[in-house]
Amino acid sequence: MELVAFDLDGTLLNRHQRLSEYTLETLDRLKAAGIFYTVATGRTHLAAAPCIQDHDFPHWQIFKNGVEWWNPEQDSYRHRHLLAQNHITDFLDFFADNKITPFIFCLEDDGSHRVYHTQLHGHLSDNIANELGNHKNMSLHPLADMTHTSKITNISAMGKPDLIDKIVEASKDYEHLTAYSGGGIYNADAAWLDVHHSKVCKGSALMELKEEIGAERLIVFGDGDNDLSMFATADEAYATDNALDHIKSAAAGVIGHHDEDGVAKYLRKRYDL
Repeated sequence: MELVAFDLDGTLLNRHQRLSEYTLETLDRLKAAGIFYTVATGRTHLAAAPCIQDHDFPHWQIFKNGVEWWNPEQDSYRHRHLLAQNHITDFLDFFADNKITPFIFCLEDDGSHRVYHTQLHGHLSDNIANELGNHKNMSLHPLADMTHTSKITNISAMGKPDLIDKIVEASKDYEHLTAYSGGGIYNADAAWLDVHHSKVCKGSALMELKEEIGAERLIVFGDGDNDLSMFATADEAYATDNALDHIKSAAAGVIGHHDEDGVAKYLRKRYDL
């Protein structure tokens, strides 16, 4: 049995952050063929939900680069390597210095999902706050409201690429933190940032899932730096044509562009769908 895993942004999703009709039909055919497939993304489960709502991904899904797992059939979560508040206290100073708003995703004792943030800086942070504030299963709060029992899954942010790069560089001095960034998919002038515990990644999560289901091979598709860990552990790894050169060079092959159904076209040919 093979385990097939897809990154979302820049890979399976088109430029509208959705699954195209062609990709949806391909996934239906993949399911009918009995192939075990899932998503492995840096998005949270709640942020990914509207993007993939038109297809029922039936198995464990990997979010937050491996920190969060979601099983739609069991309606249950798993979490790996959450951050303690003392892991990020000093690190948040770098966000303030660069006028970037951190959004700190947390699990509360009652099982609820909350996001805490500092002062909002600019329209990018306003957009994130508006999006997060509209999730019915998540609530948005000022950082001052965070309690000592809040368990941190990750920190997300958006800002100018040069400022985001400074925060990524600063993260390297923190043993418990790892940071990924990228940009240009949906907004050429903005970069995204995701920070989580250094002991978890897409690659380790997928290897755990592969062992759990008894798969013999792992085949992955991606386009960004946070996909390199699954490229390194997979039996086969494919980069979309829109990926940067260093991502392509780490892959076994390069397939079509994410906005031209590159993954779906490859799947139809590989599995004769």
